[in-house]
Amino acid sequence: MAAVICLSNYLVQFPFNHFQLNEIITWGAFTYPVSFFVTELANRFFGKEFARKIVFTGFFVGIILSFILSLQEFILSRIVIGSGIAFLAAQLLDIKVFDFLRNKSWFIPPLVSSLFCSILDTVLFFSIAFYGTDVNWITLALGDFAVKLLVDFVMLLPFRLAIAKYKVI
Repeated sequence: MAAVICLSNYLVQFPFNHFQLNEIITWGAFTYPVSFFVTELANRFFGKEFARKIVFTGFFVGIILSFILSLQEFILSRIVIGSGIAFLAAQLLDIKVFDFLRNKSWFIPPLVSSLFCSILDTVLFFSIAFYGTDVNWITLALGDFAVKLLVDFVMLLPFRLAIAKYKVI
């Protein structure tokens, strides 16, 4: 979890320079949604209390390492702060929504919880990290959200394979 946070905090600085998407997507958009997958697997296999431990541990380690790696540059510090607030709020919401939907069809809990969490995370992160800067953050936020949705759908396959392998449905 901490590795996903650090990697995403670092990669959000770099535009995705393919398919003319460099103005609306950063590389961090592709790595961050994996954190929801980690939380949802922890929740499915070990329950919501264990998932919370994963989230809080990943949060503290990831934030500390991100601050160290940011070298206290202003924009990177805002990215770390925005990331921390958005991560914690979205992950805790993910745990609640997933747990509430736990007994629905296998794909409902991860898909619905990821959708709500992606919205919350995107709004919080981009408004904290980039509001008042010259970064076109609303466009980046919309692109980021679109990628999160794509990754959320893609992560359904490994989620299904994991729960089928260990017969946890």
